[in-house]
Amino acid sequence: MLRLGVNIDHVATVRNARGGAYPDPVRAALLAEAAGADGITAHLREDRRHIMDADIENLMASLGVPLNFEMAATDEMQAIALRHKPHAVCIVPEKREEKTTEGGLEVAREENRLAHYIAPLRDAGCRVSIFIAADRPQIEAANRIGAQVIELHTGAYCDFHAEGDFDARDKELARLTEMATYAHSLGLEVHAGHGLTYDTVGPIAALPEIMELNIGHFLMGEAMFVGMELAIKEMRRLMDAARKGDPKGME
Repeated sequence: MLRLGVNIDHVATVRNARGGAYPDPVRAALLAEAAGADGITAHLREDRRHIMDADIENLMASLGVPLNFEMAATDEMQAIALRHKPHAVCIVPEKREEKTTEGGLEVAREENRLAHYIAPLRDAGCRVSIFIAADRPQIEAANRIGAQVIELHTGAYCDFHAEGDFDARDKELARLTEMATYAHSLGLEVHAGHGLTYDTVGPIAALPEIMELNIGHFLMGEAMFVGMELAIKEMRRLMDAARKGDPKGME
């Protein structure tokens, strides 16, 4: 079954805009779990702009589904991950000036450093994922360094769709399709995420090599209007319909 990981970072963004304890990202995670999320994703950034250290503590103590801990490849984050030993860690690029994660991690140029960086995480029992663009050299490098999973960056595909540039969107989808197949052939588990919405999830969910989608910003925004349960169940319905090749179910 295609799994749905729900990213609850931006519940923390709203909380931090005002200060205090509300809305609580852990409560959002539990609601997402009850609505059918297969896992929860949280990105602890260096600048702590949304998720805080205490949120990770509370998520680890509260969740009944796996936590996917997104993190930059820094010594600080490695130490935090080794202390908590979440089910999964996803290594992502991170810049203080960016609004959200821009592009995938540059693995090929930092292959030796990243191989040594992820080894203790794997030894601790964490499933290691690398967030990368749909690019053959990056996939091959991720495989060589010992990552068990790659997560393909779907941001460009979603941006082209939103801009109405459907030729560019379809070319990016073809690239994602080809690289998902290639990564799977190397023995890597393939995930995908970034920017996915109800309008864009279908073609990605339909790719048989992809085992998990991680979706956050759109779902948290939609939950403001319809509630967490309905937002997640609709995404789950669209994903399942696409996976079964059911165009009527996607309408």
